[in-house]
Amino acid sequence: MTRLMISALSTLALTTATHAQSGCTGDISGDGRTDGVDLAIVLTNWGPCNPGSAISGVFPPFGPAAGGTSIAIVGVDLGATASVTIDGQLVPQFSVVSPTTVIAVTPPGTGGARTIVLRNGQGQEIASSTFSYSMTSLPWATVLEQYPNPATVPSIALRNRIIETGLPWRVRDNGTGIEMLLVPPGNFQMGCSQASDAAGCEAAELPVHAVTLTGAFYIGRHEVTQAEWQAKVGWNTSHFQGSVDSPSRPVENVSWDHAQIFFLSQTGLRFPTEAEWEYAYRGGTSTAFHGFTGHAEGTNEYALAGNICWHESNSGGETHPVAGRAANGFGLHDMSGNVWEWVNDRYEAYTAKPQVNPTGAEVGGARVIRGGYWNDGASGLRASTRGPFMSDGRCPCIGFRVARNP
Repeated sequence: MTRLMISALSTLALTTATHAQSGCTGDISGDGRTDGVDLAIVLTNWGPCNPGSAISGVFPPFGPAAGGTSIAIVGVDLGATASVTIDGQLVPQFSVVSPTTVIAVTPPGTGGARTIVLRNGQGQEIASSTFSYSMTSLPWATVLEQYPNPATVPSIALRNRIIETGLPWRVRDNGTGIEMLLVPPGNFQMGCSQASDAAGCEAAELPVHAVTLTGAFYIGRHEVTQAEWQAKVGWNTSHFQGSVDSPSRPVENVSWDHAQIFFLSQTGLRFPTEAEWEYAYRGGTSTAFHGFTGHAEGTNEYALAGNICWHESNSGGETHPVAGRAANGFGLHDMSGNVWEWVNDRYEAYTAKPQVNPTGAEVGGARVIRGGYWNDGASGLRASTRGPFMSDGRCPCIGFRVARNP
């Protein structure tokens, strides 16, 4: 018997003796005793431990749905790879460069995150990961940027979620010229999860409840401007018009009904739902006010609200050109302040029940407005602030932004 085997037997005996009174730790086979069967298992598996195959990354992690992207699949113990599939489709072009790297050329696919599977010669799966196919066009839009710009969407997690949809990030609606950004699906806590230091939670914002949005959607990068409204409708009822910069200011003094009839129904665009609107406002934060440069996680300090919105302390009592304040984590401007924004939902009280893609009450007169306006204080500008307004009502304090399904 070799010295190495004697050492192994001694170790096993010592382990068994040490733990004999606490459940027979040496019982590797699970038969309730420590004997030669357990020793056989140890000797059969003698040698360095193999942690198993695993993929640590795919580079690049995304590419066009047309295929043809050369990707490096990097990981541990990948040398046995005999086949590669993406979304169940066999990849005809691949090579095992080393035990840590497999190079493959993606076949055509469909938009979104797709599973990559490596298998050995026996057809057994040895490792898996994901690759996102990107759509390069939409029938109703012109693509301005396929992938999110890190300077605009600084969060790696948010950028990855946008990329995983496979949809273009920044587009321009062909019918109206409105610039829109993609918001990925996700979960959030809707309602007043955190009060600001100057205004507490209001009854209409409670209880906080879980909301799941299962689909990506596009939303206007800023509020609809007077120029965008007038180009489509032909008239302008805004109160703050007539100045040199008024075409770039948000359209206001327009009712929910008029916006629906004269603008949205003519363009294929829609109002965002209330849940979509708050999810988009938050941009990954849970604070009273959304994040911005230097405060990526958001803030509850009202003194900092002027960085993201036009309100009572900095507006001079009027609207201002859109996108003049800092954007949130999705790259959206004016979600807070400038003008209140119509959303699609009828106004109703919240419930604590978790919701999936909520669209609000089916009956009721008042619609919901969100975001606060140019003369609002601490309370009206928060992520969770909401209020009712009759759908045929107009006010120089209310405008809207658009949304669209991909």
